[in-house]
Parts: sequence; structure tokens; C-alpha cells
Amino acid sequence: MNHLKPIIFSLFLAAFSLTACGQGKLSPISTPNSNNKRSIQNAKAEVKLDQLKLPPGFKISVWAADIPNARSMAISDNGIVFVGNRQEKNVYAVVDENGDGKADAKFILAEGLRMPNGVAYKNGDLYVAEVNRILRFKDIKNTLTNPKYEVIYDGYPTDAHHGWKFIAFGPDGMLYVPVGAPCNICEKENPIYASITRLDVSKPGSKPEVYAHGVRNTVGFDWRPGTSELWFTDNGRDMMGDDIPDCELNRATAKGQHFGYPYWHAGTVKDPEFGDKGKAASAYVAPAAKMGPHNAPLGMRFYEGGMFPTTYKNSAIIAKHGSWNRSKKAGYEVVVAKVDSSGKVTGQETLISGWLNDATQEVWGRPVDVQELPDGSLLISDDMANCIYRLTYSK
Repeated sequence: MNHLKPIIFSLFLAAFSLTACGQGKLSPISTPNSNNKRSIQNAKAEVKLDQLKLPPGFKISVWAADIPNARSMAISDNGIVFVGNRQEKNVYAVVDENGDGKADAKFILAEGLRMPNGVAYKNGDLYVAEVNRILRFKDIKNTLTNPKYEVIYDGYPTDAHHGWKFIAFGPDGMLYVPVGAPCNICEKENPIYASITRLDVSKPGSKPEVYAHGVRNTVGFDWRPGTSELWFTDNGRDMMGDDIPDCELNRATAKGQHFGYPYWHAGTVKDPEFGDKGKAASAYVAPAAKMGPHNAPLGMRFYEGGMFPTTYKNSAIIAKHGSWNRSKKAGYEVVVAKVDSSGKVTGQETLISGWLNDATQEVWGRPVDVQELPDGSLLISDDMANCIYRLTYSK
């Protein structure tokens, strides 16, 4: 039996290694050459990774460079990462062809679109949100070299103000699509404004229904693991001063809830223009957490991987894009909101900071969205540095 001990020990180490590294691994993705494929293997990003501050054990690197205005992300079942943008007009598919943890190529899937910020993936198809249209690229994994799309809905408002969209599929199979307020602060008769809608993409001719009301501008949401709770970030109104109101992390537990805009902000701040037109603050759903004033929390996802320490499991990881008109800049960081089993936020902590030099007020990067890879590492898009980072952890 003694001769079996080294074998048993080796098997134990292998099992431990798989558990420690995450629930999956990065697999090579072989893709053919084509006219819309570009190599980014040697592309460089203008970044200052040495200025980023991380907790012990974490490491950040550039996963993909030369991704102009990289914004919202989605991932296929075999690890292809789709990327939309707001200031550009293209949609990309980015691939790590050799499985080494760094992207090698990008495919241009579409050009000339209007703010194609939102991307979502389901059952082999890619969905892209423009300002007023939802597009579908069927069987995208097998059509990267010759992508074609169909318009499945084109009836959303055409307003550019807060018109860019983050989209995602919920546990009910519906595509959730926000419609931001077409202003800083206003009240519109059409209830589709300042809302999160959902659309049944499986039924031709379907029209969106409003799921959540009173949502000024959400550019990121996810469902708490094991539940049907929709959690979303929301950017607070401007022009009330540097420190009022807070941006929000919200929790929707049922269809039809109202989250206060334009009457109340951050749960307790009555709007000076529209507050008297609404109900008491208690009539609206208060934030699950206040995120600080004017720091633009955008992309968020609950971490379900096995690479990071267990304290991160089922926590919300949120990218704060950063303020645009605050006298002293705020945000420009990635944070973690710890959520207990009852759905209560028990605390917030910084995961990554350093894109903003607080002393000089200089900024070199702006995180937008977060997306987990199969091995439990985390991608973070940056629309200022035009790249995507990869965050890893090892003891």
C-alpha cells in the first residue's frame, strides 16, 4: 500500500489546485481569419498599472488592448467576450485563442450603430442594444467571420440623453432593458421613461413591459444568486451640489415597484423641483445601499466564482466610472458591496483604486463594467484607456 501514497497525494494536490483556482479554467478558442478579424496580440494600452491599489493576493493585468471605448460586456458559454460602446459605433467579439489569460484577437461584428452600449448572450445568440433598437445576431459563435443581425424591436424612445443601454437576461428568460430619463430631472407622461423594462425575445412582435419605475439612469444590473431579485445601480441627479444626492444600489423584489425618481433621491432627499408632486418617501423603495454622491456606479455583477477568497462569494462587485462635474472628483474605482443571505448590504469596501490621483485630480482610466471569466477571474472594461483588465487572485 505504501507505493500508493505518492499517487494519492498527487491526486489530492490536483484536486486542491482545481478548487483553489476556481470552478473552471480558460480554454483556447480557435477562430479562423477573416476580413473583420484584427490581431491585438501585440497591442499596448496606455495604462499605469503600478498606480492601482489592490488587496493582498490580487493582481491586475491588461487582458485586451485596442478596444475603443470599451463599455458593457457579455460572455458566451465558450468564453468569447462581447463588448459594446457608447461613444463609438462598433460592437466587438474578443477572444483568447490560446487560453493564456490574454486576448489575442477581436472581431468587428457591426459598424455604424447608434450608441451600441448594451450586449447580452443567450442560447447561442448575441443581443445588442442601440438607443431605440434591439438587434439579434443568431448563432454568433459560428458566424464571427460573417456576422449578420436582425432587428427584433425598434420602438424604444430615440432620446440620446441617458439613451444608451445596459441589457441582460433575467432568470425568467426575459431581456431586461432600461430607458433612462431623457434629462437631468424631469417628469414625463410616458411611463417607459425612467424605468427598467423587459422584453420576451422568444415571441415575435412582443413589446416591452415596464418592470421597475422611478429609475433615473441604470447602466448595470444583475440578479442575486439563487433568487429572482434584480439589483441595479442608479446614477443620482445633478445640480444639487457636490455631495447631494448619493448614487444608489437598488433591489427590486417584484414587478411594479417605484424607486423614487424624480420625487425622491437616495431614499431621503426630496427633489426641490418635483418633490411636492410625489408621495411621501415611504411610498417608494429605498436604496439597498447608498453609493456616494456623483461617482457614477455603472456595471455590477454578483461574484459567483471560486478564485477569489470566500468572503467575496455572492457579493456585488461594482465599477464606479467617476464623476464628471463634481468640483473634487470622486469614483474611478471598483468596489464590493457585501450582501448577506437575507439580501441585506452589510458593508462596502474598495477593491481597486488608483485610476484617479486624488492629490493632482488627474485621471487616466475609468472602469465601466465587470464580467466574470470561467476560471473565476474578473474582467473590467475601461472606456478611457480603451482596454479590458483581468483581475486574478492567488494566495
